[in-house]
Amino acid sequence: MRIIKLQSVDSTNRYCEALDPDGVEDFTCVVAHSQTAGRGQRGNVWCSEPGMNLTFSLVLRPSFLRVEHQFMLTEALSLAVGDLLEGVGLGARTAIKWPNDIYVADRKVCGMLNSVHARSGRIQRAVCGIGLNVGQTVFPDWVSNPTSLRLEGVDMAVDDCLHLLLGHIEQRYVQLQAGYKDGAAMPLRQQYESRLYRRGRVCAYEVGGTRVEATLLGVDNLGRLLLKQTGGGLLCCDLKEVRFVL
Repeated sequence: MRIIKLQSVDSTNRYCEALDPDGVEDFTCVVAHSQTAGRGQRGNVWCSEPGMNLTFSLVLRPSFLRVEHQFMLTEALSLAVGDLLEGVGLGARTAIKWPNDIYVADRKVCGMLNSVHARSGRIQRAVCGIGLNVGQTVFPDWVSNPTSLRLEGVDMAVDDCLHLLLGHIEQRYVQLQAGYKDGAAMPLRQQYESRLYRRGRVCAYEVGGTRVEATLLGVDNLGRLLLKQTGGGLLCCDLKEVRFVL
């Protein structure tokens, strides 16, 4: 595993995307002390106080994985962050807010942004960006319901957090590769679904601009969210089609 440490960069994901696509090693990690234009899901900005949090991107080469099953990589990474939080005593309060935000209780401690590059139906390279709030205790007002390890009572050095998390990611990645057979085996699906935020509860969602009451069931093989509408049928939602009403 190669770790590249940067003092400042606009985005670790952009840095990784600019690396030689044929020469970059599997499990190349780019970590930044300060990230000036970090990216999140839906075009959002990832806000992080310099030196206080873990902001890094990982280049993986999962050529065993078919492109239509790329969500399995999201499952593995989400579970790895959950493994880290469980190891520091936060497991009972941790959940995955679909698709890949990590919550402690009802507050966001971690977000991810993944991009994949495919050839002949297989993923040749994936860039996986992870932002984990470690030591920051004050956030801008516009950041929605944030928390950090320190705010949850866990004091940990950022470097220690990085090495622990990379170990968990490697374990989950090996587990994914060992159990994957062109989608016939879903080695991590059950564990991922068991940790989903709001699973089995009737809650409010906005689907296609319409507010609905529904029960979160899980995800399908493409990673789409499955909701059972109260008094209605099954809803299968992509990321841009659904919003959690808090």
